[in-house]
Amino acid sequence: MSDTIKTLETDILVIGAGPAGLKAAETLAAAGQSVLVADAMPNPARKFLMAGRGGLNLTHSEALFDFIARYGEARGWLAPTIRQFDPQDLIEWCHALGEETFVGSSGRVFPKSFKASPLLRAWLKRLNEKGVAFALRHRFTDFDADGQAQFTTAEGPVSVKAKAIVLALGGASWPKLGSRGDWVATLQAHGIAIRPFLPSNMGVLVNWSDHIVPRFAGEPIKRVTLTHGKQVARGEAVLTQTGLEGGAIYALSASIRTALQTSPTTVLTLDLRPDMPEKILIERLQQPRGKASQSTFLHRAAGLAPIGIALLREACGGPLPQDALALARMIKALPVTLTGCAGLERAISSAGGIMRDAVDEHFMLKAMAGVFVCGEMLDWEAPTGGYLLQACFAQGYAAALGVTHWLNTPSAS
Repeated sequence: MSDTIKTLETDILVIGAGPAGLKAAETLAAAGQSVLVADAMPNPARKFLMAGRGGLNLTHSEALFDFIARYGEARGWLAPTIRQFDPQDLIEWCHALGEETFVGSSGRVFPKSFKASPLLRAWLKRLNEKGVAFALRHRFTDFDADGQAQFTTAEGPVSVKAKAIVLALGGASWPKLGSRGDWVATLQAHGIAIRPFLPSNMGVLVNWSDHIVPRFAGEPIKRVTLTHGKQVARGEAVLTQTGLEGGAIYALSASIRTALQTSPTTVLTLDLRPDMPEKILIERLQQPRGKASQSTFLHRAAGLAPIGIALLREACGGPLPQDALALARMIKALPVTLTGCAGLERAISSAGGIMRDAVDEHFMLKAMAGVFVCGEMLDWEAPTGGYLLQACFAQGYAAALGVTHWLNTPSAS
């Protein structure tokens, strides 16, 4: 390896080849800028491809007002960004790449191929046609005294001189796919305020007994309503060896994480039969059981699957209540004690990052002129359902517009 620093030059340097970075690169290249995208991984958009393994959920079809509300505390500053590149814009962008979309029964929007790889191939082809260059296996380390970005590579150190830089280095979830959060100390040293990363859209930990895990680990708990504090989510959860995960769990992740920051445990409540009123459930449970086993009776009378019955027994720690009222109330409000959150290494996304006050309305760092940030580097979070990708695309687009605005400002240097 050589110690000589190789210097590259470009109009715009984008660091990070995820959806936010690639969207920024595409927008700037379309505006006539020469763009270089640098990334530490050997291939672009590794996490994007992982997201598409179970069906790429691009965005959501609900009304824009409701859509924006999903961003919680960040909705105020994200609203104009989302409106600037909204779900319909993302759908049309996808169509322009030759990938038709469809709306699922839940309102989520997917490419008809249901995969990320065809869309990514078409996107990279377009970027290549627009002249976007890539420097892969380039790991960002710092800025030098002149503001040039520094990288380590297998061939030696590299310095990139650019008119403006877009940072799209991701958060800290799924680090093996590239989002390691190792840029935090570097930016803090430059005076950037950063909130520590925490898991978001993550699984939760439960101290299951030895009886339930061998039979039911990996089994879905279908059509349930989960309640944590004032937050309610309906959908599906999956019982794992260490706890619970799945869409309904992820929807409550922020509330659960906050509670566990101040207490060693917190209680999640499951309604195993959300479509059956308690009164009707009681009437059914009052029917004669006859010679049927308790499991058979609960399946017949209450419509409970074996995993639901197992959860009831887990909560009771012994025999189930014989009284129909008590049993019905447990079915409608089954308590599960949570002991922690799964770690960042398996979380779908992360909370925390560069604080909003550290960037201006154009996504430029206030402490570093000409350096823009977008995507999961910033302190915001959203539930699964298309909201994560939509905001990353929208922020990449907004950061690119911010670069253009800054370059056209007479005082820009």
